[in-house]
Amino acid sequence: MVEYLIIPVIKLIVIFSVFLLIAAYTTYMERKVLGHMQLRYGPMRVGFHGLLQPIADGIKNLFKEDLIPENADKTVFVLAPAISIAVAIILLSVIPFGPPITIFGRKINLYLANPSIGILFVLGFSTLGSYGNILGGWSSGNKYGYMGGLRGSAMIISYEISMAFAVISIIMITGSFSIVDMVNAQTGVWNVFKQPIAFLVFLISGIAELNRTPFDMPEAESELCCGYNVEYSSMKFALFFLAEYIHMIVFASLVATLFLGGWHGPAFVPGVVWFFLKMFAVIFLCIWVRATFPRLRYDKVMKLEWKFLLPVALLNVLATGLVMAVL
Repeated sequence: MVEYLIIPVIKLIVIFSVFLLIAAYTTYMERKVLGHMQLRYGPMRVGFHGLLQPIADGIKNLFKEDLIPENADKTVFVLAPAISIAVAIILLSVIPFGPPITIFGRKINLYLANPSIGILFVLGFSTLGSYGNILGGWSSGNKYGYMGGLRGSAMIISYEISMAFAVISIIMITGSFSIVDMVNAQTGVWNVFKQPIAFLVFLISGIAELNRTPFDMPEAESELCCGYNVEYSSMKFALFFLAEYIHMIVFASLVATLFLGGWHGPAFVPGVVWFFLKMFAVIFLCIWVRATFPRLRYDKVMKLEWKFLLPVALLNVLATGLVMAVL
């Protein structure tokens, strides 16, 4: 009863609560970091240095008028943001946040599940996130929303291929599909030193899948009137952005797990702390990229994937197999 019901429920509640709070304050972090990079203050009004701004934004969205267009497919229109947020939260269930700990003589693993095909689970469900975008744009009955959803789904599906090949090279050197096994295999040397090309391909592909600048195609305001979410308001609008930030947290967690040693680090700092430090370092890098690079044109975004990243990822897999066969 304790092992199969109570502990998983407690883990579920803790993960859900903690990461929703982290997602909310990641919006604050991004606005502050972008502000200082652009010589301005960022949020300052609500609370000390704007610390209560995410809470104020959440309350504001709750009380805004919830509008549904007259020619929208109402059922799909309501379900689309729920699909986006649900897929993002499900991905958190297989992320290992630290080494096992002992509480009241019972060993507790710091993850909800460790399926033997954990990384395939992540790749499969991360692709489902594009359904929220395309369904949201299509169901709104707005041609700009529909175009934004199409562009977003095309980009996500394209960059998923190079990301998968980057992961294949990690699977080859680890010998397992389990994410926990991938962390344990980095006890000595992190995968970023063994597979630097796979790391760069995974990083670029992941930023593209997050729909973040310079790959911000589904929401290109200058071209699409804000893209797939143009007809959304109130909490439905907020759910899309909350899902985007949770996806960024999942992506940063995967980079830390697959390439940066997960919870491994000098013993004087607990493993959980190392994991979250690495995760926030990757989030900071995503924000830094947004502040630095301009938005790419759509055809150049697709060229980068099909003519550069995918061939490089394929060659890296072949080179990894050759080295493993020789050595």
